[in-house]
Amino acid sequence: MSDPFESALTELQRSGHRLPSLSGFFVELFPVTGAAVSTVGDLLGSETISATDDTAARLDELQFDLGEGPCWDAMRSVAAVIEPEFRLRGVARWPAFAAATEKHAVASMFAFPLSVGELTMGAVDLYSSEPVTLSPAECAQAITMAEVVGRHVLRDALSDFADRDARAGLYSRRTIHQATGIVLAQLDISPDDALLMIQARAFSTGQRMMEVAQAIVDGSLRFTRATGGIEAQS
Repeated sequence: MSDPFESALTELQRSGHRLPSLSGFFVELFPVTGAAVSTVGDLLGSETISATDDTAARLDELQFDLGEGPCWDAMRSVAAVIEPEFRLRGVARWPAFAAATEKHAVASMFAFPLSVGELTMGAVDLYSSEPVTLSPAECAQAITMAEVVGRHVLRDALSDFADRDARAGLYSRRTIHQATGIVLAQLDISPDDALLMIQARAFSTGQRMMEVAQAIVDGSLRFTRATGGIEAQS
């Protein structure tokens, strides 16, 4: 019998071209009522990409408008935000947001950051209309799933950006291919994720992929793993 988490993760990894469906995987696997995937902040703007129901979408909208809530905390801390007793403790953590949700049946909330390497671009929000908690194992699973979602979201955002650099010529492709191999070795990740790291770095700094790749090949830019995730050192 297949493991539910492994099955969900495999299907999620295959669903990158269907961004509106991404939130549904969390509701199917975890004991929550609804979920939403959103980008937050300046990098990709604040927008709900996927929501399982109107309440999940509204909770995102309120957090965007008020500038506080679990999704903001998850993005800023690059860590899971766990609040099983939202009505009891949420008022102290997010007073404006908690007050704005009084008309909604929200008893518990959880948020997990969307991040790729040094970039954090949003969060996955989960809510339950009844008090629930997530076990440490479930939180670890949700974090892993959010990492996959983060790669899907960033790839979609970078599609036009990557296409522009793909027209830079043969030499550019060779250098980027070489740099991808270097990043792969530095971080022990897949070739696709290594290339995504280069694209993300170029996007966040306003450089061409060729420029970032050349810096990696020259040794003036390298990626390392740190306690808070992946860091770029130059």
